[in-house]
Amino acid sequence: MSDRLLAALTRRRAVLLLFAVVLCLPPFYLDAFWLRIGLFSMAAAIGAVGLALLSGTAGQLSLGHAFFLAVGAYGYAWLAGEPGPGLPPALAALLAVLLAGAAGGLFSPVAARVKGIYLGIATLALVFLGHHVLLTADSVTGGFNGRSVPPLTLGGFTFTESDPELTVLGVPFGAEERLWFLGLALFAFTWFTARGLQRGRPGRALAALRDSETAASVMGVDVARHRSAAFVVSSMYAGLAGVLLALAFRRVVPDYFSLALSVDYLAMIVIGGLGSVAGATAGAVFVTALPLLMTRYADQLPLVTAPGSAEGAVGPTEAARYLYGAAIVLVLLYAPDGLHGLARRVRDRARRRRPRTPAPETAVPTPPQPSARPKEHTP
Repeated sequence: MSDRLLAALTRRRAVLLLFAVVLCLPPFYLDAFWLRIGLFSMAAAIGAVGLALLSGTAGQLSLGHAFFLAVGAYGYAWLAGEPGPGLPPALAALLAVLLAGAAGGLFSPVAARVKGIYLGIATLALVFLGHHVLLTADSVTGGFNGRSVPPLTLGGFTFTESDPELTVLGVPFGAEERLWFLGLALFAFTWFTARGLQRGRPGRALAALRDSETAASVMGVDVARHRSAAFVVSSMYAGLAGVLLALAFRRVVPDYFSLALSVDYLAMIVIGGLGSVAGATAGAVFVTALPLLMTRYADQLPLVTAPGSAEGAVGPTEAARYLYGAAIVLVLLYAPDGLHGLARRVRDRARRRRPRTPAPETAVPTPPQPSARPKEHTP
């Protein structure tokens, strides 16, 4: 391995370590509002990464992501709560993720045989079906009013404020501070597993399947099995995001898991860049944080009114949707590969403009000159 490659790997690890340290600092300096934005953004990023694998890497359109988020959220609330089995919260969270994967597995035969807009319409039916079940299955979901979410407990440590007061470096750690590190760990797990899938054989098979099913099948890719597997994996990521959302909200209601949520997730991966884990993360932060920030600073923004104002006024949620709708149009026109592709091009351009240090000149040895002979005397 060359010295240049070793230096690049060392620099990359140093950047990742510095980034991880920076992400661990907000609970010590920011208040609960900013921590909640971070929690919602991390949960959205986990779900967006799953959708990026399905739509960007595998090339399958899905409008039913909100359904699998609801399966994860309500699955955890029912499995760990009362009424319900009352399982240990950690086990309930794991089973909720597996339950979302099982729901994706039940739908995977459809995903294996249908593609494009037809698959999108088929997954759209899941959202309406799931919303109807959430409203009518009162014993499990609590109906229209939803149900409360039991706090997560790991090894005797509870991610809630009801636990005995915890202070770290002089900072009181409430529910948001504790959940921050849980969300950070789940997001790191999602990031590295998704990157591993994309760079491994499954990712190459899904990319070949996205480009051409005929060419992929000729190369030995099992088309139906890989398309079904992509749907199951994406559903499990959505279930994990649903569990984290439920813990952050502390109460789940059916109206949150609507078609608008599925559209939001499509906006995340389009703005961030299809098939990119980093792009899906950036798009998730943008789409999630924008309405919350506009709600907080609505009285300071032009043309935006606070929630509950007179009819006809533009509220912060509607204004945020207009803005990231405009962002989608701009991305499709000027950066079809999203924010990730735009950042990559800017980085490559900066590297090309960076002046290169000339290599040190090495002294070229001068060939030895033949010794001059004395001129012979001419008679």
